[in-house]
Amino acid sequence: MAPLTHRSIKDGWFREISSQWPGQAMTLKVNRILHVEKSLYQDVLVFESETYGNVLVLDGVIQCTERDEFSYQEMIAHLPLASHPDPKKVLVIGGGDGGVVREVLKHDTVEQVVLCDIDELTLLVLTSAKAVIRVSKQYLPHMSSLLNDPRVTVFVGDGFKFLAENTSTYDVIITDSSDPVGPAASLFQKPYFELLRDALTPGGHISTQGECLWLHLSLIQDLLQTTRALFPVAEYAFTTIPTYPSGQIGFMVCSKEPGRDLSKPLRTVPNTRYYNPEVHRAAFVLPEFGRALLKEGKDVRPKFGPNAVSKTPTKKVLLLGSGAVARPCAEYVVRNPDNALTIACRTLKSAQALASDLRNTTAVSLDAGSEDPTKQAALEKAIAEHDLVISLVPYTHHPNVIKAAIKGKTNVVTTSYISPAIRELEEEVKKAGIVVMNEIGLDPGVDHLYAIKIIEEVHAKGGKIKEFHSFCGGLPAPECSDNPLGYKFSWSARGALLALLNSASYLAEGKQVDVPGKDLMSVAKPYYISPAFAFVAYPNRNSVPFREFYKIPEAETVVRGTLRYQGFPEFVKALVSLGWLDLEKKAWLKEGMTWAQIMQKTIGASDANESTLVARVKELCQFPNESEARRITSGLKWIGLFSNEQATVRDGNLLDTLCAQLETLMKYEEGERDLVMLQHKFIVEWANGSTDTITSTLEAYGDPQGHSAMALYVGVPCGIAVQLVLDGVFKTPGILAPYSKEICDPIREVLEAQGLGLVEKVL
Repeated sequence: MAPLTHRSIKDGWFREISSQWPGQAMTLKVNRILHVEKSLYQDVLVFESETYGNVLVLDGVIQCTERDEFSYQEMIAHLPLASHPDPKKVLVIGGGDGGVVREVLKHDTVEQVVLCDIDELTLLVLTSAKAVIRVSKQYLPHMSSLLNDPRVTVFVGDGFKFLAENTSTYDVIITDSSDPVGPAASLFQKPYFELLRDALTPGGHISTQGECLWLHLSLIQDLLQTTRALFPVAEYAFTTIPTYPSGQIGFMVCSKEPGRDLSKPLRTVPNTRYYNPEVHRAAFVLPEFGRALLKEGKDVRPKFGPNAVSKTPTKKVLLLGSGAVARPCAEYVVRNPDNALTIACRTLKSAQALASDLRNTTAVSLDAGSEDPTKQAALEKAIAEHDLVISLVPYTHHPNVIKAAIKGKTNVVTTSYISPAIRELEEEVKKAGIVVMNEIGLDPGVDHLYAIKIIEEVHAKGGKIKEFHSFCGGLPAPECSDNPLGYKFSWSARGALLALLNSASYLAEGKQVDVPGKDLMSVAKPYYISPAFAFVAYPNRNSVPFREFYKIPEAETVVRGTLRYQGFPEFVKALVSLGWLDLEKKAWLKEGMTWAQIMQKTIGASDANESTLVARVKELCQFPNESEARRITSGLKWIGLFSNEQATVRDGNLLDTLCAQLETLMKYEEGERDLVMLQHKFIVEWANGSTDTITSTLEAYGDPQGHSAMALYVGVPCGIAVQLVLDGVFKTPGILAPYSKEICDPIREVLEAQGLGLVEKVL
């Protein structure tokens, strides 16, 4: 059996990273993973930690540990129970680990406890000897042991429905919920509290998980407002617990009895580790920043960073596009409190999702590629109302955006290459007096910054660049490159495959080499960067003009290209040879055909049997040896091209039909990360005749719970360029790109201040 793994555990440490507590994370050293499973409702993880015993994690968030669980369980139970004069019937919603029930049963007045849990996987009591051992019973037995007590009844199902069917029934109701994300969000809303109120007997109490003062004070304020409208008495109390975010968690404690003092315990509770009467009373005494806001509506919390500035933004930026690179770009732009950002996508929903949680940001719907006069007018109006527009839409739409910017006299920043259509607009751009900055992402972008840096430094020392090699690859990290191509799609599969058919030109030993698109994969060669990687490289587009762009007329070799893992070019070459990258519509390609039937027709096989298809593939591809033949044909089988399953036919052509399949098979899964590898290699000849090899290398990995490396290294440089244009650092009107020291140095300096950049070595 394969060893257990979980996306939250890296390098032997569990990391509790969540948008609910941005910028911070609890980490625990993991001795071993005990259990990983997904139920209908939750992702369940149990691991043995080095210092906190066994730890139960739901949806990536710590629920309890053997070392400190008693603090939470005791306080959420004893605060409402000890302040109630005579609690007999108690309902616990959630809390399938059994910890709250254990504490409830310490009250000798309690005659009946009902545990209503929405997730059977964490409950572990409805089992027999032959059933799967349930998580809490196996790994947290000290918490769940009393679930078999005769006073306890277990109900697994819909807590809302259960409450509605049991009005005026319970003296105390305790809700042990997870945080207000996903399905649990409904447990923090007014309809749920109304159900709780109605299910209580006269004078009854409730206690619900109430979040953290340090992190969720605004939410707590809203909860108090909601509960005080429904209950005569509603208070917030808290406990300390090391493994919960910020080491503190609170409770909404409410009573149907007017005037009841919830902070006053009416009886002692035996056998506790955290709770005692003094702690009960103290739990309602809040630190001043919490008390001031919750009692008086005064916010005395410190203001720092961008939040310390309360001035009105003076610069207006419009961002067009909703791809993965847009978010890190947007985040950088709004770091400056002077900037107000508008995010525009074709659908308002996409724009709103991208703008979520960003300060000084609004969302609108615009279509940068539409030829509809009304939509074009709306685009022109929006661009004219802003100081700068960031165009992250497909490159074919950039000229349309720039034309609108010329009319509105609005500066533009794009991450794309300067196309002939953009270059044609240069005179109009200059007349409008605007800056149109291009090629400032990763490749192109960051690659320019460090090429220019080394070239300028070598020239300043009297040296010559004899050879310039630059290769970049956006790849899955090695541990995620688990398919026959060693590649995954973070953008359009169609665009990625079509790029493999582009022709390429480069300089080698003073001569121009032109490679037709159909032969591109044939010229791929192994490329050494580090012994840890087996890369191959092939030229990309036209490298020849970069001898002029980079001002290296002395260079005899100039090549810019793409990195892939070993085996990729041969596989793509086979797909080309077999006709699968053909965009021409096929009259015979119809819905209802199986993959095997399509393959038979495509390659001219005599029938659709797998053995016949494989033989024909070998005949057409002329593999160099049987080992390579097995590798490629096994990969084709993995894609499903020999199967009898019906294919999803897209746009009547083979390329798009293949894309429909690959988009499913070769997408990044949850918890996976990408790798960006970029290296410049300069062969330098010095004035004394000696030579050096200088490299400038980027090896960057994405964060599975944050941005991909590609998104970060495209979005942040773009955001930096935006700010520098807004600040007037770049103010010369025209079509610009980072090909000069004057443009590259300011961007690179800010990039490196962000902790991004390349590492230079002399080999």
